[in-house]
Parts: sequence; C-alpha cells; structure tokens
Amino acid sequence: MVVKRQRRQVRLDLSPAMSSPSHLAGPIPVRSVQPSATGTQRRKANPERKETSDSVEGGLYIISVAARLLEMHPQTLRKYERVGLVIPPRTGGMLRLYSSEDIARLRLIKHLVDDLGLNLAGVEFVLDMLSRLHQVRERVTALEEARQLKEMAGRELEAMLAILITAFDQVAEE
Repeated sequence: MVVKRQRRQVRLDLSPAMSSPSHLAGPIPVRSVQPSATGTQRRKANPERKETSDSVEGGLYIISVAARLLEMHPQTLRKYERVGLVIPPRTGGMLRLYSSEDIARLRLIKHLVDDLGLNLAGVEFVLDMLSRLHQVRERVTALEEARQLKEMAGRELEAMLAILITAFDQVAEE
C-alpha cells in the first residue's frame, strides 16, 4: 500500500501597504560591522546597541513581519545576522526585534545584493566604507565647531586684554 502525501501551500499576503510603509523612508543608518565575531561577541562588541527594546525608537518588528516588509525570506534575515550585517536586539524570549533603522539598513543590503549584484563580502565592504565616511563627516563637523570655538575664545580674550590694558593705563596715569 502506497500513501501519497500532499503538500500544503502557504501564501503570504504582500499587499503594497505592507511592503513599503511611508514611515520607513529616510536616511539609511550606517553602523560598523564585526564580520569575524560570533553573534554573542558581536552583541558585546557593539556597545551602542542595547539588548532591550527600550533603546529603540519607533516601531519594532519580529522577524516574520520584517521579512514581509522587505519581501525577503526570514532565513535570509537570519543569515545577514549571522554574517554580522545587521544586529537586531532580542527580547527575553530571544525573539529578534527589528527597528525602523534595521529595516532601512536591510533595504540597503537588499538593493546592494539584488540590484547591484554584490556578494555579502562586497556588501560588508560598502557598509564599512559608509560607516567610515560617516565617522569622517562627524570628525570634520567637530573640528569645524572646535575652530569656531577657538576663534570666539580668541576674540573674547583680546577684548578682555583690551579692557585690562585700558584699566592699567588709567591706573598708570593717576
């Protein structure tokens, strides 16, 4: 006797409203990547990222919802986490919680892989370069602010020196 099993077909509802919400548009966040570390080491190595949902502003999405939003398979999201391209915080029950920042980062990764044909090493390189550019921009901004502060302090010191010289000249005349 031969028993044939029938496969169940599962269909996902990827309506346009779910695939590209308007509140997820905006600048793409950049974060440095730790490629050779294990998941636990990556979470310890990234102090800017906390393990609780309190540190994340905006929406939080579990992996199935994030996969629908991105039109990706959940296993792809797990792979990207394993490689270190994205590090979502986890709940007490170890559920991954993807923030709007993570979704935007994953959209960039998807664009780099699907549209530009980069492999994961290329994606990692591009994200690292974007991270470095962001750091350089922050340093340039800080240096510009320091230069402006130095100029302002110099003007204030010159004004104070002028006041002291004037006061000294008045005392010397008396």
